[in-house]
Amino acid sequence: FANQPDSEERDDGLRYRGCYLTAAVKCSPPQDRPSKEEFANCSRYLRGELDLLPGISSVLVLGQSAFRAFLAYAKAKGARTRGLKFRNGASYRISGLPRLYVSYHPSPRNTHTGKLEAWMLVSLLSRIKRQMGDKSGGDPSEFSLGGYQ
Repeated sequence: FANQPDSEERDDGLRYRGCYLTAAVKCSPPQDRPSKEEFANCSRYLRGELDLLPGISSVLVLGQSAFRAFLAYAKAKGARTRGLKFRNGASYRISGLPRLYVSYHPSPRNTHTGKLEAWMLVSLLSRIKRQMGDKSGGDPSEFSLGGYQ
């Protein structure tokens, strides 16, 4: 999804194609553990962002908190989410919404313990790209990098 394999500094030309990055919580909470209130306060921004992405076909959530935030979005849209479980590598079809993909968060706690290894995330991203039909080859200026800049 990127136009180059590595990014070394802020203005080195890295551009994402066919994807949009964002965060369910827009602040940096203490110990990087957002509270329920912080998720609730930011939920309207996440809903707004997702609603502004026409033709979105897939969503990859990184971590259980992001999974819960997306399920809250789905419920707000009237979708049925009962029975959906957080499972690394899982994929779910939710009627009327983009296909949902699930991964552990790539935090040091997960990567240093081997719970999430680079090959696992690369494999999931490759699967998403294949299922999207590799529609990410468009003009990089058409896509945004949201959330962390």
